[in-house]
Amino acid sequence: MILQDQVAIVTGAGSGIGRAGAEIMAREGAHVVVLDRDGAGAAETASKIVGSGGNAEAIEVDVTDDAKLGETIADIHRRHRRIDILHNHAGAQVEGNLEDVAVEGFDKSWDLNVRAHFIAARAVMPFMKAAGRGVILNTSSSSGILYDREMIAYTTTKHAVIAMTRQMAGDYGKFGIRVNALCPGWVDTPFNEPFIRQVGGRAEIEAYIKRRVPMGRWADVEEIAEPILFLVSSRSSYVTGQILVCDGGETVA
Repeated sequence: MILQDQVAIVTGAGSGIGRAGAEIMAREGAHVVVLDRDGAGAAETASKIVGSGGNAEAIEVDVTDDAKLGETIADIHRRHRRIDILHNHAGAQVEGNLEDVAVEGFDKSWDLNVRAHFIAARAVMPFMKAAGRGVILNTSSSSGILYDREMIAYTTTKHAVIAMTRQMAGDYGKFGIRVNALCPGWVDTPFNEPFIRQVGGRAEIEAYIKRRVPMGRWADVEEIAEPILFLVSSRSSYVTGQILVCDGGETVA
């Protein structure tokens, strides 16, 4: 198993892509710490992992609470004496164009999609530097490299994640720490509800995907879990500062 005995933190792992990523890391031998503000969802993810023979624990935490997030990460390191992987996945969609989006919604997007990634990476970095190794994976989106109709808060923050990822990679490669970004396209989870509302409902989003995505369909969460495993494992040992887009071809259409 390629992650045997490693300790991985996954934020937003109580459902969807975060859960699928946590599960595949556990299947490859990692002890996965599942962080989510939805305590029940986090507990369900950890229970599924343990039930399948893996190792996991669940922690309920709001990643936009800087102090709590930092304390949580420090405690994980104190208990396990290592943090090998951080997957910053927690995020949110807030719909609306420049004039329509609530300023509070824009701020929420920034705090969750960018600032929380920054705070978590800042918290793990001293431990990874001391160990001389580590992997940080930041979830951006295909919206981080594309225009996304009337979703200014989401696209702005997801573009920012890519810039931050590249900056971290350039600054910390000399310490043996790799930092990459994952850009999923259309994955059929409740996360997309704001955009579905924006385009006018389920029938409209299905037509949109068939029109915009060359493969003509949604991705399943398992199709995103495999790229996650690649980026957090030694399979990508010479890959840093890169942006892996998993979008069925939308960005080249």
